[in-house]
Amino acid sequence: MFTGLIEEIGIVKNIKPLGKGREIIISSKVINKELQLGDSVNVNGVCQTVETFDSNSFKVTAVEETLKKTNLGSLKVNDKVNLESSLTMSKKLGGHFVLGHIDTTGTISKIEKLTASWNLTVKYPKEYSKYLIHVGSIAVDGVSLTVAENSDSDFSVAVIPHTWDNTIFHFKKSGDSVNLEFDVLGKYVDNILNGSNKSTFTIERLKDLGY
Repeated sequence: MFTGLIEEIGIVKNIKPLGKGREIIISSKVINKELQLGDSVNVNGVCQTVETFDSNSFKVTAVEETLKKTNLGSLKVNDKVNLESSLTMSKKLGGHFVLGHIDTTGTISKIEKLTASWNLTVKYPKEYSKYLIHVGSIAVDGVSLTVAENSDSDFSVAVIPHTWDNTIFHFKKSGDSVNLEFDVLGKYVDNILNGSNKSTFTIERLKDLGY
Protein backbone atom coordinates (compact mmCIF):
# COMPACT_ATOMS: atom_id res chain seq x y z
CA MET A 1 0.00 0.00 0.00
CA PHE A 2 1.15 3.54 -0.78
CA THR A 3 0.13 7.18 -0.27
CA GLY A 4 0.51 8.56 -3.78
CA LEU A 5 3.24 10.99 -2.67
CA ILE A 6 6.22 10.44 -4.97
CA GLU A 7 9.59 10.27 -3.25
CA GLU A 8 11.87 10.49 -6.26
CA ILE A 9 12.16 10.18 -10.01
CA GLY A 10 14.03 7.03 -11.07
CA ILE A 11 15.60 6.22 -14.43
CA VAL A 12 15.19 2.95 -16.31
CA LYS A 13 18.71 1.54 -16.70
CA ASN A 14 18.02 -1.81 -18.34
CA ILE A 15 15.13 -3.86 -19.71
CA LYS A 16 15.34 -7.58 -20.39
CA PRO A 17 12.57 -9.77 -21.84
CA LEU A 18 11.50 -12.61 -19.54
CA GLY A 19 9.00 -14.79 -21.39
CA LYS A 20 6.08 -12.44 -21.97
CA GLY A 21 7.19 -10.27 -19.06
CA ARG A 22 10.08 -7.88 -18.55
CA GLU A 23 12.88 -7.53 -16.02
CA ILE A 24 13.38 -3.83 -15.36
CA ILE A 25 16.35 -2.26 -13.55
CA ILE A 26 15.71 1.22 -12.21
CA SER A 27 18.22 3.65 -10.74
CA SER A 28 17.36 5.10 -7.34
CA LYS A 29 19.16 7.27 -4.80
CA VAL A 30 16.44 7.83 -2.20
CA ILE A 31 14.24 4.79 -1.66
CA ASN A 32 17.23 2.45 -2.14
CA LYS A 33 18.58 3.50 1.24
CA GLU A 34 16.00 1.45 3.14
CA LEU A 35 15.13 -1.26 0.61
CA GLN A 36 15.02 -4.93 1.51
CA LEU A 37 14.48 -7.93 -0.74
CA GLY A 38 10.78 -8.52 -1.32
CA ASP A 39 9.78 -4.93 -0.57
CA SER A 40 6.99 -3.37 -2.58
CA VAL A 41 7.81 -0.31 -4.66
CA ASN A 42 5.40 1.90 -6.56
CA VAL A 43 6.71 2.36 -10.13
CA ASN A 44 4.52 4.80 -12.07
CA GLY A 45 1.65 3.70 -9.87
CA VAL A 46 2.29 -0.02 -10.28
CA CYS A 47 3.09 -2.12 -7.21
CA GLN A 48 6.26 -4.09 -8.00
CA THR A 49 8.40 -6.42 -5.87
CA VAL A 50 12.11 -5.75 -5.37
CA GLU A 51 14.03 -8.86 -6.46
CA THR A 52 17.59 -7.57 -6.27
CA PHE A 53 19.14 -4.21 -5.42
CA ASP A 54 22.41 -2.42 -4.80
CA SER A 55 23.33 1.10 -3.69
CA ASN A 56 22.29 2.63 -7.00
CA SER A 57 19.44 0.56 -8.43
CA PHE A 58 16.90 -2.21 -7.98
CA LYS A 59 15.30 -4.85 -10.19
CA VAL A 60 11.64 -5.76 -10.60
CA THR A 61 9.78 -8.11 -12.93
CA ALA A 62 6.68 -6.84 -14.69
CA VAL A 63 4.66 -9.94 -15.55
CA GLU A 64 2.40 -10.38 -18.57
CA GLU A 65 -0.78 -9.33 -16.72
CA THR A 66 0.92 -6.13 -15.52
CA LEU A 67 2.05 -5.26 -19.03
CA LYS A 68 -1.51 -5.70 -20.32
CA LYS A 69 -3.02 -3.23 -17.85
CA THR A 70 -0.28 -0.61 -17.48
CA ASN A 71 2.16 1.48 -19.48
CA LEU A 72 5.22 -0.35 -18.13
CA GLY A 73 5.40 -2.29 -21.39
CA SER A 74 6.17 0.92 -23.27
CA LEU A 75 9.10 1.91 -21.04
CA LYS A 76 12.47 2.33 -22.70
CA VAL A 77 16.01 2.61 -21.33
CA ASN A 78 16.60 6.12 -19.89
CA ASP A 79 12.88 6.75 -19.40
CA LYS A 80 12.03 8.41 -16.11
CA VAL A 81 9.54 6.88 -13.64
CA ASN A 82 7.78 7.95 -10.45
CA LEU A 83 8.94 6.01 -7.37
CA GLU A 84 7.43 5.60 -3.91
CA SER A 85 8.31 3.13 -1.18
CA SER A 86 5.53 1.26 0.60
CA LEU A 87 3.52 2.73 3.44
CA THR A 88 4.70 2.10 7.01
CA MET A 89 3.01 2.83 10.34
CA SER A 90 5.36 5.80 10.84
CA LYS A 91 4.82 7.31 7.39
CA LYS A 92 2.54 10.31 7.01
CA LEU A 93 -0.58 9.64 4.95
CA GLY A 94 -0.59 12.90 3.02
CA GLY A 95 -2.31 11.56 -0.10
CA HIS A 96 -4.84 8.71 -0.13
CA PHE A 97 -4.69 4.92 0.04
CA VAL A 98 -3.06 3.76 -3.20
CA LEU A 99 -2.77 0.01 -3.70
CA GLY A 100 -0.62 0.01 -6.81
CA HIS A 101 -3.22 -2.10 -8.64
CA ILE A 102 -3.82 -0.30 -11.91
CA ASP A 103 -7.36 -0.31 -13.29
CA THR A 104 -6.62 0.99 -16.76
CA THR A 105 -4.53 3.48 -18.70
CA GLY A 106 -5.59 6.91 -19.86
CA THR A 107 -4.24 9.35 -22.43
CA ILE A 108 -3.24 12.93 -21.73
CA SER A 109 -5.31 15.13 -24.02
CA LYS A 110 -4.29 18.57 -22.76
CA ILE A 111 -1.71 20.18 -20.50
CA GLU A 112 -2.51 23.76 -19.57
CA LYS A 113 -0.16 26.09 -17.67
CA LEU A 114 -2.10 28.29 -15.28
CA THR A 115 -0.82 31.17 -13.16
CA ALA A 116 0.12 29.02 -10.16
CA SER A 117 -0.41 25.42 -11.29
CA TRP A 118 -0.89 23.11 -14.25
CA ASN A 119 -4.19 21.61 -15.40
CA LEU A 120 -3.92 18.07 -16.74
CA THR A 121 -6.79 16.58 -18.77
CA VAL A 122 -6.88 12.81 -19.26
CA LYS A 123 -9.13 10.72 -21.51
CA TYR A 124 -10.13 7.35 -20.08
CA PRO A 125 -12.54 4.42 -20.84
CA LYS A 126 -16.07 5.52 -19.96
CA GLU A 127 -16.86 2.29 -18.08
CA TYR A 128 -14.75 3.64 -15.22
CA SER A 129 -16.68 6.90 -14.90
CA LYS A 130 -18.69 5.51 -11.97
CA TYR A 131 -15.53 5.62 -9.87
CA LEU A 132 -14.93 9.34 -10.40
CA ILE A 133 -16.55 12.09 -8.36
CA HIS A 134 -15.90 15.82 -8.18
CA VAL A 135 -12.99 16.51 -5.75
CA GLY A 136 -12.55 12.75 -5.29
CA SER A 137 -9.15 11.04 -5.28
CA ILE A 138 -7.38 9.36 -8.18
CA ALA A 139 -3.82 8.10 -8.69
CA VAL A 140 -2.24 9.09 -12.01
CA ASP A 141 1.10 7.35 -12.65
CA GLY A 142 1.14 6.75 -8.90
CA VAL A 143 0.53 10.38 -7.91
CA SER A 144 -2.36 11.12 -5.56
CA LEU A 145 -4.45 13.86 -7.15
CA THR A 146 -7.88 15.44 -6.74
CA VAL A 147 -10.43 15.39 -9.53
CA ALA A 148 -11.26 18.98 -10.51
CA GLU A 149 -13.69 18.23 -13.36
CA ASN A 150 -14.95 14.98 -14.83
CA SER A 151 -17.18 13.57 -17.54
CA ASP A 152 -17.83 10.13 -19.02
CA SER A 153 -14.82 10.50 -21.30
CA ASP A 154 -12.22 12.60 -19.51
CA PHE A 155 -11.26 14.25 -16.25
CA SER A 156 -8.94 17.05 -15.20
CA VAL A 157 -6.69 17.48 -12.19
CA ALA A 158 -4.76 20.47 -10.88
CA VAL A 159 -1.05 19.88 -10.33
CA ILE A 160 0.76 22.19 -7.91
CA PRO A 161 4.34 23.35 -8.65
CA HIS A 162 5.97 21.00 -6.11
CA THR A 163 4.24 17.96 -7.60
CA TRP A 164 4.96 19.14 -11.14
CA ASP A 165 8.67 19.59 -10.44
CA ASN A 166 9.16 16.39 -8.43
CA THR A 167 7.31 13.88 -10.61
CA ILE A 168 7.54 12.84 -14.24
CA PHE A 169 4.59 15.11 -15.09
CA HIS A 170 6.94 17.86 -16.28
CA PHE A 171 8.24 15.45 -18.94
CA LYS A 172 4.77 14.55 -20.19
CA LYS A 173 3.10 15.79 -23.37
CA SER A 174 -0.30 15.42 -25.01
CA GLY A 175 -0.84 11.88 -26.30
CA ASP A 176 1.23 10.23 -23.56
CA SER A 177 -0.20 7.25 -21.69
CA VAL A 178 -0.69 7.32 -17.91
CA ASN A 179 -1.58 4.59 -15.42
CA LEU A 180 -4.87 5.12 -13.57
CA GLU A 181 -5.96 3.70 -10.23
CA PHE A 182 -9.40 4.77 -9.04
CA ASP A 183 -10.19 5.17 -5.36
CA VAL A 184 -10.48 1.71 -3.79
CA LEU A 185 -13.29 2.86 -1.46
CA GLY A 186 -15.48 3.71 -4.44
CA LYS A 187 -14.85 0.29 -5.97
CA TYR A 188 -15.85 -1.51 -2.79
CA VAL A 189 -19.03 0.56 -2.46
CA ASP A 190 -19.90 -0.19 -6.08
CA ASN A 191 -19.38 -3.90 -5.51
CA ILE A 192 -21.57 -3.88 -2.39
CA LEU A 193 -24.42 -2.08 -4.11
CA ASN A 194 -24.18 -3.43 -7.66
CA GLY A 195 -21.99 -6.52 -7.55
CA SER A 196 -23.02 -9.99 -8.69
CA ASN A 197 -23.29 -11.11 -5.06
CA LYS A 198 -25.59 -8.31 -4.03
CA SER A 199 -25.63 -7.39 -0.40
CA THR A 200 -28.70 -6.36 1.56
CA PHE A 201 -26.66 -3.26 2.42
CA THR A 202 -28.51 -0.86 0.08
CA ILE A 203 -28.71 2.90 -0.37
CA GLU A 204 -31.98 2.81 1.57
CA ARG A 205 -30.18 1.02 4.42
CA LEU A 206 -27.48 3.72 4.40
CA LYS A 207 -30.18 6.39 4.68
CA ASP A 208 -31.75 4.51 7.60
CA LEU A 209 -28.37 4.63 9.32
CA GLY A 210 -28.20 8.39 8.88
CA TYR A 211 -25.81 8.63 5.94
